[in-house]
Amino acid sequence: MISQKYGRTYHYPFSPGTTSDDRINHSYWEDIQNIETLIHTEKLDGENNCMNKFGVFARSHIAPTNSPWTSQIRERWKFIKNDLGDIELFGENLYAIHSIEYEQIESYYYIFAVRCLDKWLSWEEVKFYAAMFDLPTVPEISVQSVKELDSKTLEKQIISYAQEPSVFGSIDTLTRKDCTREGIVSRNIGEYSINEFAHNVFKYVRKGHVKTDEHWSRNWKRAKLIWERKNKNGI
Repeated sequence: MISQKYGRTYHYPFSPGTTSDDRINHSYWEDIQNIETLIHTEKLDGENNCMNKFGVFARSHIAPTNSPWTSQIRERWKFIKNDLGDIELFGENLYAIHSIEYEQIESYYYIFAVRCLDKWLSWEEVKFYAAMFDLPTVPEISVQSVKELDSKTLEKQIISYAQEPSVFGSIDTLTRKDCTREGIVSRNIGEYSINEFAHNVFKYVRKGHVKTDEHWSRNWKRAKLIWERKNKNGI
């Protein structure tokens, strides 16, 4: 293994989109009590891709990926690989459409985390490195002080956020109708050790999110960027 893969993000207990191999953090509120500030971001429906000095990786970090839907990211990597050093960029790759089609994306790769050696960097540093490499971050939804929260209020807010459409406009690929965003990721806005990942990152995924019988990669289609849609509509 060239580098350590991204940790498994545990679900909130009230997340309805768990599958048989998902893990649930039943003591999430105890963990959150040890955090000063939470930031909630939109969970995008793509593939988790990492860029580091060794290459571009999908979920496994045993070897770099060569999938056709990472071709654009791999081209981008060639221009920044010598500047990465110990920095590892983690982002959502939206090049291939999964269960949600986004109508207003301007990029195919949205950064959600940055790792440096044994630390997951703060959200401010995530934004700093994303900007340095001219990459966007996943949409921010809200920032909250934990001392002003209680568990019931947090649960209601997360569920409310998850019932909204994506910032990028979300279309269900099967019904072709508007749909809610895939989910919400909450994280400690500060930095934390890689060993403390499970106590600092939490997610909510909508019920029945994966609706296709076959894995999306077997018959995948490229997502269109917003300027392609505008040109098609003559705007």
